[in-house]
Amino acid sequence: MQQIPVSLWTLIAGIVVTAISVWIGQNHTLLPVQASLQAPLVDGFFNIMFTIAIALFLVVEGTIVVFLIQFRRRRGDDTDGAPIEGNLPLEVFWTAIPTLIVLGLGIYSVDVFNRMGGFEPAGHPHSSAHIAHMPGSALAATLNDTSQATVAPAIGIGASPTTQGKKADLVVDVKGIQYAWIFNYPDSGITSGELHVPVGADVQLNLSAQDVIHSFWVPNFRLKQDALPGIPTELRFVATKPGTYPVVCAELCGGYHGSMRTQVVVHTPEEYDSWRTENQIAQQQDGHQVVAVNPSDLSTSEFLAPHTHDMGISAVTLESMVIGQE
Repeated sequence: MQQIPVSLWTLIAGIVVTAISVWIGQNHTLLPVQASLQAPLVDGFFNIMFTIAIALFLVVEGTIVVFLIQFRRRRGDDTDGAPIEGNLPLEVFWTAIPTLIVLGLGIYSVDVFNRMGGFEPAGHPHSSAHIAHMPGSALAATLNDTSQATVAPAIGIGASPTTQGKKADLVVDVKGIQYAWIFNYPDSGITSGELHVPVGADVQLNLSAQDVIHSFWVPNFRLKQDALPGIPTELRFVATKPGTYPVVCAELCGGYHGSMRTQVVVHTPEEYDSWRTENQIAQQQDGHQVVAVNPSDLSTSEFLAPHTHDMGISAVTLESMVIGQE
């Protein structure tokens, strides 16, 4: 029987590897639901990288398996292997291909970063959210602080090429503290412990940090931007899907870093107007309301109280446990 040429086997293997890697790269479920205009740009780049990674994995591991079988030691064969010193064409091939892949991904990533607004932070003056020291808590945000600070963010994710020169529909000043996010709305005077935005609006976040470096990350938006002490940064986005999405600090910022979480609520325009009106009225009635407290200042029972329901125990049981440990 005539032996199948190696070139034909290589062609068949290439077709199979390409089909498998493209299918997996485009049909995986590794990323959360897209909820911003920037998310498809990031996902497209991720899918390309993941497709290439799958293809390289199949080629490398497949070659190892084939060689293990074909060139295994046969029973009774004590001869030496072929004295091969090198293969110049093969070495050029496996050097050139990764080089082209890296250059291609680099050019693609720069294009994605530019389309997201990474090259053009708006640099508009903004007012900063202010944090005041309050009795009973190390750091707390107050609603009656009306002082303004004009700072122009020069770095971050700013206006995209399609929105350059246009003012954002909504500007929110965001301050990171150990261990909370404080959101101040300069146009309405609202201060909140969570971010509320209308769907479809061009939102500009002016980020700053009170103490150490924090990182504002919304996985569903595919956006992450550091908040730096003394250096204002910007994050501009458009939410496309109403819902509630987690906000995570992605920079180790201290002992309670894991608890530095909040959420962004994306409303319909009508729901956002209702939320804004209700909070303006509520905060005018109580101008000294504390919206964030440092967890390190809470007692053990106070810190665990919100989790008693999830743990299946009552507050009385929790208190007795704390007293027993003391």
